[in-house]
Amino acid sequence: MITSDQVKYIFENTQDAVCIVSSTGDLQYANPSAEKLFGIPADSGMKIWKAVPFIEGNDDLIQLFIDAVTNKVASHEALAEYWNNDGEVKNLHVRMTCYKVDQLVYLIVITDLTQLIKVNSALVRYTSKDIADFVLTTEEGAKSGGKNKDVTVIMSDLRGFTALSAKLTAEELITVINHYFEAMSNIITKYGGTIIEFLGDGIFTIFGAPKDMPDHPQAAVKCAVEMQRAMKEVNEWNKENGFPILEMGIGINTGVVVVGNIGSEKAMKYGCMGSAVNITGRLESLTIGGQIFITETTAKLISEELTIASEGCFLPKGSPEELRYYEIRGIGDLKTGLDLESNITWREEAEPLDYQFYILEEKKVGVKANNGKIIKTSEDGKFAMFRADIPLNEKQNIMLRRDDECIYAKVIRKENEGVVICFTSMTQNVST
Repeated sequence: MITSDQVKYIFENTQDAVCIVSSTGDLQYANPSAEKLFGIPADSGMKIWKAVPFIEGNDDLIQLFIDAVTNKVASHEALAEYWNNDGEVKNLHVRMTCYKVDQLVYLIVITDLTQLIKVNSALVRYTSKDIADFVLTTEEGAKSGGKNKDVTVIMSDLRGFTALSAKLTAEELITVINHYFEAMSNIITKYGGTIIEFLGDGIFTIFGAPKDMPDHPQAAVKCAVEMQRAMKEVNEWNKENGFPILEMGIGINTGVVVVGNIGSEKAMKYGCMGSAVNITGRLESLTIGGQIFITETTAKLISEELTIASEGCFLPKGSPEELRYYEIRGIGDLKTGLDLESNITWREEAEPLDYQFYILEEKKVGVKANNGKIIKTSEDGKFAMFRADIPLNEKQNIMLRRDDECIYAKVIRKENEGVVICFTSMTQNVST
């Protein structure tokens, strides 16, 4: 049997605030934690709601005490903010239980969740809500290791941001990238995606883990379409604040990956790995700004109609066969609203510009110099007709060099005059 002395010892040594209140709300007992929380003596005899500073932020807590006592509620549980006399705000979990021994009394137990909420908020900011919930509320969340799971992966990346960042101060760069990440993160959260990590100026997102999502391919594609739509608003903000225009490419693939806690006991993160991830990264690298490429695997799992602009094949590293992909510009009624290279308006031809150029493989510049000419450029300065001394294939990345000028571009398509290239990054404007 637990004695009254033992109960008293527990009450006086617990970190929870414990109060006993009469049926009329008079404070009959307060343990040391309650005295410290409210700044009152244990035998004050005041109404419990009068122990709370009467300021606007405490309205909910005051009303909670009044309603429970006056309505003779048998038990009640709630979360409430509490502002003390020093201006500090605390997040409280309040439990009120009505007992009748010789008379009607209320046992009030208050747990200060402030520090726990701070930790949870920090975890959400540095990972994502889904990962934070997985770590804090599941048995698996505390263990290292992973499991196979079918997910849809999105890889997005800004075009030419490395060269662009050289033109901005550190403060400007962080401002631009954070504004972009904020806009994209809101959309990813809306569609139930989990951000695994920010990769420089890219975002690695999965749909279907750690939370199950039966329609993850469709949710991922809708998310990607809305992300491209949102770039218009991002760039309007950039213009208003004197920052450069941004363009984003997106790759999407569905497959079985390994997800779970990766690392050691001292340092761990929720990760995702597997060939499906590698394929997504490779597919994303084929895009130019404004494009969304999805694998045939993903496309076959989507019930809504896709707006397909083009299709092609690519060979992932280590794969024995090519995979088909589609460039999409909408799903159902949701459209990107972008018309990229299909209707290019060319400038009048002038004297061709001679360049040396190098083939890029896996973002590394080749050592062999080749020769070519830009014979005309588009009105918007995004595209050029390029004539090379060697055959170039669609989706190849090249670097053009002339004097101190370096231009990075991607081959879009072949035409009789040469190949159409899209500029992805340049040190200065190109004009023929």
